Amino acid sequence: MRQAGRCLPEYRAVRRRVDFVSLCRTPELAAQVTLQPVDRLGVDAAILFSDILVPAESLGLEVRFEPGPVLDRPVRSAADIDRLRLGDPREQVPFVYETLRILSRELAGRVPLIGFAGSPFTLSAYLVEGRGSRLFEQIKCLLFGDPAAAHRLLEKVAGVTEEYLLAQVEAGAQAVQLFDTWAGLLGPQEYREFGLRYVRRIFDRLRDRGVPLIYFVLDAAHLLDEIRGCGADVVGVDWRLDLAEASYRLGNRFVMQGNLDPTVLLAPPAQIERRAEAILARSGALPGHVFNLGHGVLPDTPVEHVEALVRFVRQYATS
Repeated sequence: MRQAGRCLPEYRAVRRRVDFVSLCRTPELAAQVTLQPVDRLGVDAAILFSDILVPAESLGLEVRFEPGPVLDRPVRSAADIDRLRLGDPREQVPFVYETLRILSRELAGRVPLIGFAGSPFTLSAYLVEGRGSRLFEQIKCLLFGDPAAAHRLLEKVAGVTEEYLLAQVEAGAQAVQLFDTWAGLLGPQEYREFGLRYVRRIFDRLRDRGVPLIYFVLDAAHLLDEIRGCGADVVGVDWRLDLAEASYRLGNRFVMQGNLDPTVLLAPPAQIERRAEAILARSGALPGHVFNLGHGVLPDTPVEHVEALVRFVRQYATS
């Protein structure tokens, strides 16, 4: 999963010199930490080092990290939504695209380069709450209390996200992933109305760009019937779902991505291999499978455990 390098001592050495925002905004450093897991761990792709809140700048919003994202002026009312501007991400966050251009040169085709963004609902959830939350009550109050305003917000966020990802492809991203971290908070009806329709809009816009489209949804076992219509090529699921069952419920129409529980990497290597083998052994019936974690790697994960996992998966795939 993204930012796999954050468990590396090389990454921590960079972070001792710069704060998270400066790291995201400095292309040479962002490219450096993007490459670290490729060079150290031998993973099969590089994924842009950034954050899903970066496009908020194109809406005229300021975000700081303490260490999670914080907005001093959350978007709570219809008036707040109407004040949001629709800037061009190429002009508002040019550092993202310079990072991708550097990575394209440095990688020179060694492994694919993946770009990403947060889904409109997930990004909107942060914008309305003003910070991370366990229940995200404020965004739900907006959805249920003023659905018209909620749709205006989601339309604006979706518009910025489309341009943000299109520009990533233009700058060298060879695949893009949409993270819907908080869609699992919604019931099926609400997800169809406030989540899926905007995900589909983005993937429809990107469809003719010739790059694989990946959709990851956290805690979404109750939404699989709806996700069948997302328009992606690859669907990533977390560790709570059996991959074969998820694929069946999705109509066996997607390449599946996942889904080792990240905390397994805290266990001894023999246990890591046993858990990974159980996933790999069931992947043969899938339309395709990208082995991955079921969510982000934990910062305190022993590096040698990740290295052992990568070696095991490679050996299994070639045996």
